[in-house]
Amino acid sequence: MTKVLFVCLGNICRSPMAEFILKDIVKKNKKEEKFYISSAATSYYNELEKEEMYGDAKQMLKEMNIPFEKHIAKQIKKEDYEKYDYILAMEEKNRKDILKIVGQDKENKIYRLLDFTEKPGNIADPWYTGDFHTTYYDIVYGCEKFLEYIERKK
Repeated sequence: MTKVLFVCLGNICRSPMAEFILKDIVKKNKKEEKFYISSAATSYYNELEKEEMYGDAKQMLKEMNIPFEKHIAKQIKKEDYEKYDYILAMEEKNRKDILKIVGQDKENKIYRLLDFTEKPGNIADPWYTGDFHTTYYDIVYGCEKFLEYIERKK
């Protein structure tokens, strides 16, 4: 089983969107038993406030017919490094913040989601940009290319 953790700053927009998008893709490809997929934040404040997924993120998933369930923000923990095979950050700052929490990446598990694509880079935070469409399509692109990478590794 491949265990994947998506991570962004607050775990209310990008990382839960990525979690539910990848879950939908693997389900449609009849591979859900081969994956464990979750998401987390580098920050702790949304977890403290028990914040749910941001309304515009939910709306974007609804528009694209991506099923999702109730999601409460949580922060990545040091022990998550051992639990997951891949820890996929939405942007470089998230990647650096993940390293501050988990320590060194001795097993080469921490990437940005778009590192698996022909256009490695950051996925913009729609909390600040307001552009949930671009974020959605960047996440879908990253998830598709990540799955291709996983398939090639087998």
